[in-house]
Amino acid sequence: MEKLLTNEFIMAPLKLGYCQDKDGKVNDRHLNFYQQRVKYLGAIISEPFYIQAGLRENPFQLGIDADNKIEGIAKIAELAHKSGTKFIAHINHPGRMANPNIPNNFYWSASAVPCENGGAVPTAMDENMMSITIDTFAQAAIRAQKANADFIELQFGFGYLLSQFLSPQTNLRTDEYGGSFENRMQFPLRVLKAIQQSVSIPIIARVSATDFQPNGITINETIMLSQRLEKEGVVAIHITAGSACSAPAWFYQHMFTQKGKTWELAAQIQNKVNIPVIFHGRIHSTDDIKLLKEKYKAQYLSIGRALVADERFVAKALGMANEPIRPCLACSEGCLGGVRAGKGLGCVVNPKVNNSFPEIQKATKPKNIAVVGGGIAGMEAAIQLKAKGHQVTIYEKDKLGGQFLLAYLPSKKESLIEIVDFYKKEIERLKITVEYKEATSELIEQQGFDEVVIATGAKPLVPNIKGLTKYHWAEILEKPYTIQNKKVIVIGGGLIGVEIASKLLDYNNQITIVEMLDEIARGLELIERNMTLAKFKQNNVQILIKHKVVEVNGTTVILENENHQRVQINDIDEIVVAVGMQSYKPFETSIPTHFVGDALKVAKAQEAIVEAYKIATQI
Repeated sequence: MEKLLTNEFIMAPLKLGYCQDKDGKVNDRHLNFYQQRVKYLGAIISEPFYIQAGLRENPFQLGIDADNKIEGIAKIAELAHKSGTKFIAHINHPGRMANPNIPNNFYWSASAVPCENGGAVPTAMDENMMSITIDTFAQAAIRAQKANADFIELQFGFGYLLSQFLSPQTNLRTDEYGGSFENRMQFPLRVLKAIQQSVSIPIIARVSATDFQPNGITINETIMLSQRLEKEGVVAIHITAGSACSAPAWFYQHMFTQKGKTWELAAQIQNKVNIPVIFHGRIHSTDDIKLLKEKYKAQYLSIGRALVADERFVAKALGMANEPIRPCLACSEGCLGGVRAGKGLGCVVNPKVNNSFPEIQKATKPKNIAVVGGGIAGMEAAIQLKAKGHQVTIYEKDKLGGQFLLAYLPSKKESLIEIVDFYKKEIERLKITVEYKEATSELIEQQGFDEVVIATGAKPLVPNIKGLTKYHWAEILEKPYTIQNKKVIVIGGGLIGVEIASKLLDYNNQITIVEMLDEIARGLELIERNMTLAKFKQNNVQILIKHKVVEVNGTTVILENENHQRVQINDIDEIVVAVGMQSYKPFETSIPTHFVGDALKVAKAQEAIVEAYKIATQI
């Protein structure tokens, strides 16, 4: 493999969800995405292909189930080869993890054990089902070779079908395919052998070092598997961890997981095999790359969402572009969230992903532009306007970063500060003037600006509650240690209220959340939501939905439910108000004005950055 790749960087298999009409075919959205990222890479791995129409994970997934898919896949291979980059076709059978919401999907597995997160009860496979499945894999591999793939990557991990045979948690069989690890390997090895007999291109195996389950796959078993795969002729082992069913946070390398854990596991496997091991998992910076090479002696690096956040990540890592890397935050909000929502893969920090915006071009007539507000929307607008050749001045009355300086303070969200750091570096590199003062209409008009971008964010809503005079807002995240061993009521169970509650739990507080709607944590990214709600349950957080606070009387808080019945909670020490935000527009001016971020409409960071980029393309 060393002789076949131009360098150590491999793009990981990313679920894009870009297919039109759910046809499983490659289109311009796929090609544009890969085209923007293929340069400077040793290889790209395709989106996971479904190998039969009834085995899709999402409705908009790419397929390799029929010959009419070959032409489109060959276009991906062609654009890779034009850049001297190899193309790896990733094929997989989800087994019990086929999407239950897609009509005509079917569910086969080692045993009739459903996914822990819900889904259909699968059928335990018999010999006939195994033969059909083996042939389905082989036919998919043949199509990959016809599409000019240089390698096939076969999925043995992440809780998919082959992993379902490998894991004692999902393989309860008592025949020759169950019991000992040697027996549990038999069906996956039959699949491998059938592919090898069907094609001449080499095979990479993707494995989960562990699925982090008490009765699941252990690192020692994965070492045994890797050694056996080496013996069977696999040319490299691609190391991941987790399972989409039982450990989705690890599956997606979410910010709530321990960064570097998969690297340690990969190193253990690397020490026990003689073929290349591909390291994977939140490789997001040049420091990460240096550590992997120096400490773990990594030969190959699998880069996924870092290439989503910054399509030029590898060029910058190789020193071919003297610009800071736009960082992946490991939040899964835009990528996983976009695919789940049916919009396709997007990105919180990269507004160009899955949007048809034109590239930033130099303006024919440069202007003098004021950007009022130095939050993430204001900073995004400023750097793009500067890139167009405009003269830009940012007015910020406090600190660059705005309210996003609170976003990284909740538990396990430290990575979010990296986007603020990126913008600061860009502002310095581009020599954008920052005036640390509050802008007024008089000031803006006196300075002779041609246009102004208002990015002043939003202010918290304060409900009209009788007796409510002393309370905290999200600013408590800056000094959460000031509230310890207290009885706290959080008014509002949306994103901000839930994050504050989670943080205050870390200081041994007794928390009650009051929410008017019928659920809390609406709009929170799914993995974060599930893990946060599990934390609340473990810590006995009282959650009162369909309630509202109507009065505060000293340490007593009076609530009213949907039936207008009142209940009171006594001995409350602290009150947090987090019922929402409202746009803040500080002034009007005769100068042509554009609004971005929360000043335009209260929304999430992704929408703020997208709108800022969009405005910059129009000025």
